[in-house]
Amino acid sequence: MMSFVASARLLSSQQRTARYAAAARLSFPLTTLPFTPRASIAALSTTCPSLFQSAVATNLNIRSSSSNHDRKKDRKNKSAAFTLVSSASAILTSASIASSSSSADKPKLLSTMPPVATSPIHSKVVIIGSGPAGHTAAVYLARANLNPVMFEGMMANGFAPGGQLTTTTDVENYPGFPEGIMGGEMMDKFREQSVRFGTVIHTETIGKVDLTSQPMKLWREGEEDNAEPTDTANSVIIATGASAKRMNLPGEETYWQAGISACAVCDGAVPIFRNKPLAVVGGGDSAAEEAVYLTKYASHVYVLVRRDKLRASKVMANRLSNHPKVTILYNTAPIETKGDGKLLKSLVLQDTVSKETREIDVNGLFYAIGHVPATSLFKGQLDLDEDGYIKTIPGSTETNLAGVFAAGDVQDKKYRQAVTSAGTGCMAALDSERWLEEHFPEQH
Repeated sequence: MMSFVASARLLSSQQRTARYAAAARLSFPLTTLPFTPRASIAALSTTCPSLFQSAVATNLNIRSSSSNHDRKKDRKNKSAAFTLVSSASAILTSASIASSSSSADKPKLLSTMPPVATSPIHSKVVIIGSGPAGHTAAVYLARANLNPVMFEGMMANGFAPGGQLTTTTDVENYPGFPEGIMGGEMMDKFREQSVRFGTVIHTETIGKVDLTSQPMKLWREGEEDNAEPTDTANSVIIATGASAKRMNLPGEETYWQAGISACAVCDGAVPIFRNKPLAVVGGGDSAAEEAVYLTKYASHVYVLVRRDKLRASKVMANRLSNHPKVTILYNTAPIETKGDGKLLKSLVLQDTVSKETREIDVNGLFYAIGHVPATSLFKGQLDLDEDGYIKTIPGSTETNLAGVFAAGDVQDKKYRQAVTSAGTGCMAALDSERWLEEHFPEQH
């Protein structure tokens, strides 16, 4: 049987060109969907018509325009359509699309996933997660001939394979891309490089682990009740990431990455925010730091604090309060976002005491209300801090369990950048390689 999971990430640039031509023959005009193979589109149109039509509706909003604002919107629409198709494509199983027959008219697609065996599949090292940290670790381990296996997740933590970056539009602060690059496209390149060096990638989520024994045991999602694990490994690298807390305000989905963000350092310098009034939600150190950072680009920054005082440290609170380009609005919370359908233009605010509402003009809203690390799977086995992040030995990616390493945002509550995640992914691979060489020299 042929699997269609993760199909959007397995195309070369030549295949994408062929897909554009082939997609034009479909009943819906999906020829501008980025990085989506014709096999995925064809299968999706017949097996998941509602998701297919949602992607089409999104795609039909894409149009050519000479303005920067419209090009930004077009990119966002393409990214949304891509996410719909690739996520639905990942959900499609071989049972619903292909049979064991060799019918020539059935779409076929290369997959890096071998069939699931009835007995546990053993690997030297398994990577759980598929963001910059996970793929960087995979590249290093594969080049060291350790044959890494990656579980990139099927909508794990609410994200498509590739993690948080698949939800972003322009990434302008990652070295090597002077013109910027779409988040989803960048993660495609990461994945292609992992596969090139021999990483085996499963588009499945790990639902249960036992990291306390050797070999370590892993159960794929849906198999957690089985006594036998689906997979075993001598070493495990955890790169499951974290997700920013959002408020899910009315209009938020429309203006996400079109005025609303959860990372000032990532997005604060983009043109739509320059010399414009911006708002930051939060009252802690992160909110204070992000607000001060945004003053470099904004005409003014409003800090929206639900309580009557800041939770930030005294130093940061004083810095924020004394900044000439900052206004702190206490007892204030946003309750609605408004715009022109393309970009955010204003916020409706509510006084948390009197419940009175008012509207202010802002072109950007930045959430600084915390992140949630994807570590629930490891509670009771790995040492976590008070916020749920995995504790690592300073200067390394080692955890409290031998052979288990953590990389990326799952262990980094301070920087949370793609480039720092990639760096810790490299560290985790090197730490794992040395650990395996010391404890399993016969396999190295």
